[in-house]
Amino acid sequence: MLEVIGITKNEIIDRNITIADAKSNKYLWYWVDINEPNEDEIQLLSTEFNFHPLAIEDCLEYVQRPKLDYYEGYHFLILHELNKLDLDETELDIFVSDHYVITFHIHKSPIVQLVLDNIMSDRRASKSPLHLTHRIIDELVDSYFPLIYRLEDELSDLEIDPLRKQVNNAVERLYDTKSDLSKLRRTILPTRDLLYRILNSNRFKDISEHRIYFEDIHDHLMKLSDMIETNRDLASDIRESYFSLSSEKMNNIMKTLTIISSFFLPLTFIVGLYGMNFHYMPELAWKYGYLFILILMGFVTILMYIFFKRKGWF
Repeated sequence: MLEVIGITKNEIIDRNITIADAKSNKYLWYWVDINEPNEDEIQLLSTEFNFHPLAIEDCLEYVQRPKLDYYEGYHFLILHELNKLDLDETELDIFVSDHYVITFHIHKSPIVQLVLDNIMSDRRASKSPLHLTHRIIDELVDSYFPLIYRLEDELSDLEIDPLRKQVNNAVERLYDTKSDLSKLRRTILPTRDLLYRILNSNRFKDISEHRIYFEDIHDHLMKLSDMIETNRDLASDIRESYFSLSSEKMNNIMKTLTIISSFFLPLTFIVGLYGMNFHYMPELAWKYGYLFILILMGFVTILMYIFFKRKGWF
């Protein structure tokens, strides 16, 4: 599906025009959004806009990292949107020149749709192709913050009181959170590098006029990067705490079982001694022998209990 917007020299925005109209002298520059394209719309990348085959290949095949490529007459940006539920990545491709912005995405893009919905009232986004590019990237980066805030809340919940949580379930949740942080990291760090290249490139015409806007995005990405690293360290600390807690519980259980076993060692010895089948054992004929052995076993048990208690093993 195509959405074509033309901006005149007087900054009047016309929507629902054709590509041919957008290329006319009436418009200073234009924006074409190619959303969930069919085969004919994909062919426009080569037939109508004459983009480089490598750039078109990147549009059609998923690229794992955001990146920026320079071509003759235009720049090509690959960005990643993240699904709010599972943080799955979807690709957003942007072609930028002095006269147009072409956005291409095989899947629906909430970010592009948001900018499209607000284009009539957003005067800054309609000033130039770079302003529009900034607006799209800015909305994209802002969408990362709720995701990392959600992961921070998850880590805070795991950190507050580990004694109330089942260790196995908590560790499983912790690994899921670390996996989500890694997904964010794989997207945010390359995007930060992409913004750094834009800010320090001489290939973007009049970048100095837009520097303050792109620097703001770069600052947000630096903040996100720091938050990710901080939370990854926190996740590692929480994991170590859970493992230490689990080891401590296991040690206490083993200590308790060992102490219980220790009580039965002398009792087993006494019972085993008098359970031997020798015919001549003086105590076997004693009238009070059985009672004496019971008293002896009770005395040994009490004595061991007092000893363990004084040692602090109980």
